[in-house]
Amino acid sequence: MGAKYRGSIHDFPGFDPNQDAEALYTAMKGFGSDKEAILDIITSRSNRQRQEVCQSYKSLYGKVTMATAGELDMLDIREIFRTKYEKSLYSMIKNDTSGEYKKTLLKLCGGDDDAAGQFFPEAAQVAYQMWELSAVARVELKGTVRPANDFNPDADAKALRKAMKGLGTDEDTIIDIITHRSNAQRQQIRQTFKSHFGRDLMADLKSEISGDLARLILGLMMPPAHYDAKQLKKAMEGAGTDEKALIEILATRTNAEIRAINEAYKEDYHKSLEDAISSDTSGHFRRILISLATGNREEGGENLDQAREDAQEIADTPSGDKTSLETRFMTILCTRSYPHLRRVFQEFIKMTNYDVEHTIKKEMSGDVRDAFVAIVQSVKNKPLFFADKLYKSMKGAGTDEKTLTRIMVSRSEIDLLNIRREFIEKYDKSLHQAIEGDTSGDFLKALLALCGGED
Repeated sequence: MGAKYRGSIHDFPGFDPNQDAEALYTAMKGFGSDKEAILDIITSRSNRQRQEVCQSYKSLYGKVTMATAGELDMLDIREIFRTKYEKSLYSMIKNDTSGEYKKTLLKLCGGDDDAAGQFFPEAAQVAYQMWELSAVARVELKGTVRPANDFNPDADAKALRKAMKGLGTDEDTIIDIITHRSNAQRQQIRQTFKSHFGRDLMADLKSEISGDLARLILGLMMPPAHYDAKQLKKAMEGAGTDEKALIEILATRTNAEIRAINEAYKEDYHKSLEDAISSDTSGHFRRILISLATGNREEGGENLDQAREDAQEIADTPSGDKTSLETRFMTILCTRSYPHLRRVFQEFIKMTNYDVEHTIKKEMSGDVRDAFVAIVQSVKNKPLFFADKLYKSMKGAGTDEKTLTRIMVSRSEIDLLNIRREFIEKYDKSLHQAIEGDTSGDFLKALLALCGGED
């Protein structure tokens, strides 16, 4: 029949190569690029017309537009890929393809972001500018749990007593009251419960509920500093040590929060937090945790000259000199203020074309590496740090209920709303959906109440 083949892209009517070239130049000029404008032009012109645009662009601006657009997109793709999947696109292609096809793809990829010396400067500079903007933006932190309006501790105490009195327990009432009151209001309920009924609300709750729900509800009923102190104690008691919990708490709390934790730890366990850490950890990891546990991080703004010196200090350490590198990083990461560290990271990129976090992962290992990475990630974007932790606690076959509970309890009044936004931005699913798909029963109900809504 002599079939006629047709493509989906035809010559664009009213085509003007000079006009397209100018539009592409404008879309790629300055910081960032207007990807929608670039894609709109490139995908709606025929191949013949695209060649004319390239020639026009070259005559107007002295460079080839398609190469420029391709380079920008590939750098973006590589950086997003490495950040999201914690491995380079290059290594994925290398392990999953073969022959000439593999060689071609690796050439197009342009570099291995996980290999020593290969972290591309363009992406590093994008990170630099993003941190610069984030420092200026001063994102407002918001929790999902706020003080209840028309709060009545008498009514709440009576409702909780009724929910636990007699046969059976009304878990719905317990969850509804405790997850919708601020911590300060919960402490008032505890006092009112004791004065009305001569009973300890915590003891009653412990006898009526159990398992994951009990850990969550009892955690919410504790003052924040005492809750953190208890989590640290649990992380260090018994045969093994939960290093991840120690790092998560000590690397992310403010000076005021750390000092309150020290007081609570001494009051509850009749031993200093520093002594507990000293007896349960060792080496550089112990030194890092003790430094963080003092709560003496500087609180001023950035000092540009000092930031350059700090960046040079850690950049100058010879690769392979692990002890010296760890000592230098500890001196800076554990003592400087967050705004100052952000500037140090920026200066480090300018000097080395490496991200500090990438360098730590490449040069260090074990608990020391994890502690330093946690500090760096917390400086960059604390809500994102917690979003990652929540995602990992629910990823795969099993659920890490302890980590999930600890973060939901401790961040609910501080920045859980910000964490929710970072979660959906990075993982393309809401925290609400993740919890719903990974937990069940009353524990699920309580978590969703703390989560505060679907994004």
